[in-house]
Amino acid sequence: MGSDNIIKVVKFGGSSLADVNQFKKVYEIVKSDPSRRYVVASAPGKRTPDDNKVTDMFYACYDMAAAGLSIDSFFRGITERYDSIIEGLGIDCDLSEEYEIIKNMLIHKAGRDYAASRGEYLSSIILAKYLGYDFINASDVIFFNENGVFDDERTNTELSLALKMHERAVIPGFYGSMPNDTIKTFPRGGSDVTGAIVARAANADIYENWTDVSGFLMADPRIVKNPLGISVITYRELRELSYMGASVLHEDSIFPVRHAGIPINIRNTNDPSAPGTMIVPSTTDYSSHHIITGVAGKKGFSVIHIEKDRMAYERGIMRRVLEILDCNGINVEHVPSGIDTMSVVVATAQIKDKRNYITEAIRRSVSPDYVAIEDGLALIAVVGRGMVRSKGVAARIFRAVAEAGINVRMIDQGSCELNIIIGVDESDFERALCAIYNEFVK
Repeated sequence: MGSDNIIKVVKFGGSSLADVNQFKKVYEIVKSDPSRRYVVASAPGKRTPDDNKVTDMFYACYDMAAAGLSIDSFFRGITERYDSIIEGLGIDCDLSEEYEIIKNMLIHKAGRDYAASRGEYLSSIILAKYLGYDFINASDVIFFNENGVFDDERTNTELSLALKMHERAVIPGFYGSMPNDTIKTFPRGGSDVTGAIVARAANADIYENWTDVSGFLMADPRIVKNPLGISVITYRELRELSYMGASVLHEDSIFPVRHAGIPINIRNTNDPSAPGTMIVPSTTDYSSHHIITGVAGKKGFSVIHIEKDRMAYERGIMRRVLEILDCNGINVEHVPSGIDTMSVVVATAQIKDKRNYITEAIRRSVSPDYVAIEDGLALIAVVGRGMVRSKGVAARIFRAVAEAGINVRMIDQGSCELNIIIGVDESDFERALCAIYNEFVK
């Protein structure tokens, strides 16, 4: 395939568009590769640690207006930030009419979603002008149904048609429109969701997600010192790590490209020469030096312990326990079991006000010999597509943890052998995670 036929959709996060210098970096990145035809832009993020994100500033403006307060001074701070970017870029872009419309809409309480979306809207107008690309308003091509649920098929059909009419374009991230034409934002994943939606609609060869890190790391750098980067990760591995608390893309933000089988490349706007992390539908390649792809975990779990003599011979016990939890709106994380024992791992926060009710309901339904809830559990997931082909992975995990003087409270391994999950006391969480990482990454 020739380079002229390759289509890349590129998304830039808030840190990548925080100020005029970041806009210039984005310009160089986009212009350096003609295949980068469609750009999804976020609202300007923080310029310094104590700075404000533009989206938060719009939220504050809306809250002030809703309370009947004057927003003149605060809104001026937003317009001055955008005007400073325009002036620094030296482009002919007058947003005064847009400012007036937005201000009036905020005063007349157009909604928090409308307020939140204006950061991306204005940022994209400026970036389109700077790049010489067309501007496509997300509200014209991204749709939610009357229940506020993303309408993926209508969006894909109409957005695909719109992209074919624009060889190069900038599309704001984070929002779309409801059937009554009001603005609706995505609940999480924000502009990442939009980037994936545009990539699918464009039938892109690659979706590049530009941020302020050079891809994903094998472990949390706040816990493990200088963890190695991940060069290639599959969608399934990504899901396992993100579910266990790793700071990676949320599942909701990649489902359109995962559905279409489009690879994602996570790149660093501040270090564009770094290859970053490639997220692919599948691969059989893995590093024989590491075996694991990453290790992640989180605290805040409880275990419901149930014991009953000859439990294995009594039908329906697990079903009844799970029905009790389901009726109380409690998600089940894991269900490790023995012959006469059953343990159910749940998030502690979900059972906060229901502990006594749950144990009593289990007593009535199951008549156990013993039932109790134990708190203070942390879960750690060791994830890697290479684990299935390697002997002794579990033994190495347990040895590393044991040598660190840590007791394993729970063990669970999926049938796909993509991950092994262990439970430890919350007080041992950081030491256990470091011990496992060091065992596999020399």
